[in-house]
Amino acid sequence: MSSSYEKYQKRRLISSYFSVVISISLVLFLLGLLGLLVLNTKKVADHFKEQIALTIYLKDTAKEVEVKQLEKSLALAEYTKSTQYISKEEAAEQHSEEIGENFMEFLGYNPLQNSIDVYFNADYVSEEKIAEISQELTNKDFVEEVVYDKPLIALLNDNVKKISFWILILSGIFTFIAVLLINSSIRLSVYAKRFTIKTMQMVGATKSFIRKPFIWKSIRLGIIGSILALIGMAIILYYLDKNFQELQLLEDKVLLVGLFAGVFILGILISWFSTFFATQRFLNLQTDELYY
Repeated sequence: MSSSYEKYQKRRLISSYFSVVISISLVLFLLGLLGLLVLNTKKVADHFKEQIALTIYLKDTAKEVEVKQLEKSLALAEYTKSTQYISKEEAAEQHSEEIGENFMEFLGYNPLQNSIDVYFNADYVSEEKIAEISQELTNKDFVEEVVYDKPLIALLNDNVKKISFWILILSGIFTFIAVLLINSSIRLSVYAKRFTIKTMQMVGATKSFIRKPFIWKSIRLGIIGSILALIGMAIILYYLDKNFQELQLLEDKVLLVGLFAGVFILGILISWFSTFFATQRFLNLQTDELYY
């Protein structure tokens, strides 16, 4: 009978430990993904900003030397990420492909103009800075017109600010929830041994002596849970980097190492603090209070 009861208790204990590890790993995994999102919010925002182009339409009277000089000055400008010269012939060909027919056959001539597309570094994609650059380019004699999507830039910058704000808010809320969930799981595992704790206390064991094995056990469970979470994060990060290489998610290795180390340490610290306060609570209870 006692052997059967011991097996039952052992299975119950293993189940409790398993639940703690799963809780820690899942919560830290989600928290780690949120951390990845926070770290890469600016990078993702910058990627979209750098897709916005300013188009400089050149007059047909523009001299080749003037165009070359403009291209060179744009390439050297600190606000420029890249430039692309598109001749009127190339523009006509692209337009014909888009509409599915050769529009020049109807018109008898090519109404399009030579142009230069300018892509900016993300820090310069704002309404004020691009308006200033646009005005400077428009003042050149051989430039017919400068065109860019002003409403899109305003909308993009506004949405980036809103998204960044809410991501920070969600990070704080989710961190708080993560601590509560891990704490609850560990408290339940300690609760299952509350009578053992009280028995050890009644035979003269000190509080630190009683807490020590519980804390070390929880730290080991926290380490296992953290490792599982890190493995999951690594798999997701590898998948994202493979499918979205333009974001260069693995480029800043120092930040990634810091994030992974932070998740690992957080798992250990939460396990330690949760176990400490959970055992302290049962150590301070009277024997008859253990049944409630």
